[in-house]
Amino acid sequence: MRHIAIIMAVLGMCVGSWGQAKPAPQNPPAGQATGQAPAGQAAAGQPGQAGQAAAPQGKRPAKVNSQEEYAAYKAAVAIADPAEAEKAAEDFATKYPQSEVRPMVYKVVMQRYQAANNGDRMVAMAKKTLAIDPDDPEALVAVAQVEAEQTKDDALDKDVRLAEAKKEAEHALATVDTDVPASGYPEEQLKNYKNFLRSQAYFVLGTAAFKASNWTEAEANLRKSIDVLPQQPDVIAVYRLALALDFQNKIPEALKAAQQAVELTKDAPDSAAGKAARQEQDRLMKFASGGTPAPPPSKN
Repeated sequence: MRHIAIIMAVLGMCVGSWGQAKPAPQNPPAGQATGQAPAGQAAAGQPGQAGQAAAPQGKRPAKVNSQEEYAAYKAAVAIADPAEAEKAAEDFATKYPQSEVRPMVYKVVMQRYQAANNGDRMVAMAKKTLAIDPDDPEALVAVAQVEAEQTKDDALDKDVRLAEAKKEAEHALATVDTDVPASGYPEEQLKNYKNFLRSQAYFVLGTAAFKASNWTEAEANLRKSIDVLPQQPDVIAVYRLALALDFQNKIPEALKAAQQAVELTKDAPDSAAGKAARQEQDRLMKFASGGTPAPPPSKN
């Protein structure tokens, strides 16, 4: 659940941009966004015109087949309360069992639960999405992320859970260019949205390796997570990179990463991430100065 709250700053904007649409002036409702998300942010899927040509890259936008279906879709994704939004999504799916926008409705609910820090229900909605579209990268990342984060060192099924999280993250990396509609969206927003998903997938791979004590692999994937979205580095990815480097005795590099994590939490020094970053920075500074530092923190 740790990472869920952090990424909501991006995914919360996605709902307003891709999770809503307005009808075209004539005939079938089009999937034109109600407004653009802030610079550097986009979102997950919106319905398009029923007859729209296939996008040159990625899948074609989903179709809505009637004004009634479109109105029901719009009403469902407008509900803010997660439990009520889930009920509306189920009602929509029951009334329109063949609708192509069902995954998008479930993903909006997924994001509502994400905002509420309810990982179990978020995963349930992600799995609803994947039951319809097994290649959806946002849903794959959501399931993988919770799987990796909730796996503890002493879990009997630790290896199985981490392997499953890794499989889902790798699947997301493979489908981010094929399963996200590419037509009708500003190129820069689409690029940043895809890179955001890649960053999350690499974060999961880094976390899975980290929890398996594979420090080299953890370092490589956490660096990829940070590098693919440099304008929005994730503090937990940076912090875990510092620890992965620390466990490899790469003290100067670890200290640099810890200092970056401290900088990223300068406005919230008393948060869990802020305290952890400062403790690691202090530990590494003491080590670098020839002192006897405390042992590195645990992996969980």
